[in-house]
Amino acid sequence: MTLRIDIGGLPSGRLRFAASPLAELTAMLHVLAEPGHHPQLAGWAGDVWAGLRPELAERLREAEFLWRSSQADFLLPARPRPTLAEELDDVDRIDDETYVTAALVTTCGGSRVPAAAPSPLTDATARERALDLAQARGARQEAFAERLLADPAAVRARVRHTLEQCAEAFFDGAWAGVAVRLATDLRLKNDLLKRQGVGAALASVSGAVTLAPDGDCIIVDKLQDKATAAPGTGVTFIPSVFGSPHLVVVHAPGWQPVVQYPVAEPSPSEPVSLETVTLRLEALAHPVRLRLLRTLARGPHTTGELAHTWELSPPEVSRHLAVLRRAGLLTARRQGRYVRHTVNLPGLTALGTDLLAAVLR
Repeated sequence: MTLRIDIGGLPSGRLRFAASPLAELTAMLHVLAEPGHHPQLAGWAGDVWAGLRPELAERLREAEFLWRSSQADFLLPARPRPTLAEELDDVDRIDDETYVTAALVTTCGGSRVPAAAPSPLTDATARERALDLAQARGARQEAFAERLLADPAAVRARVRHTLEQCAEAFFDGAWAGVAVRLATDLRLKNDLLKRQGVGAALASVSGAVTLAPDGDCIIVDKLQDKATAAPGTGVTFIPSVFGSPHLVVVHAPGWQPVVQYPVAEPSPSEPVSLETVTLRLEALAHPVRLRLLRTLARGPHTTGELAHTWELSPPEVSRHLAVLRRAGLLTARRQGRYVRHTVNLPGLTALGTDLLAAVLR
């Protein structure tokens, strides 16, 4: 499953890398709402919550649906500005119908709406659907949706004020250090883009982001099948320190594509593709292969030894071992006339983590 961004005919200058204060604040707010996704930041999240004034803490819980499950598209600017205030000014320029539709599609967690979908502000059926979805998500979500539909101007002003209060409470202090790391990453990306081209720049973003062989499409390894295009408008890549492990993509019709990617750690491990995770899960779904792994976990064995242990024919064992090797769960090494099979313990041990990373990506 992939998300594809059509860039056919797009000048290389329309693929841009830039830092966004608003996008990084949104990543921080997501960490505060879902600390379980970010165990390495659990201490930071606990300290922030402990230091928040009760009124601001309540405001964050009230509006957290804008950044908890996913991020509202208007929180990931296609044209980042130097300051949070400037980016919030750009959000203020979005009309109410666009703002409300993006907020409710995100907060209700449903499928992205097509470009011609009616707005809940003007269409009774769309409004009823939005409220039904909100009610299913809980009382806070329902109340937020009702207020937004009844008085979008007041809710928008309250959300902006909440974000400004976050800047004072914790963002401004964190941004100074974060901005240095983002600037370092941006220098690398822009240098690669200039000297080696789009493919090299994308490869440095993440192992989950690649350029199609024909150069006309950016392919993002995500747990979804979606497609969007960037004719004329380009694609914006925004690095994030607090966003790891998420790879967030704005792809809704009518919005310029934006990719927020995690800045690599000093010694990053390449993300395992969803295809590899799927192959490994399918390989482990067969009871015979689980029995073979049980034996191999105790040490290397030949095909004949495994066949004897489990009273199977050597050809049957070979077929199962081939599936496990293709999934990267086994290695084979010839020693004289024998081939001994060994479990790839790191790959097997990391399967749960790799699955979670693919889902969260």
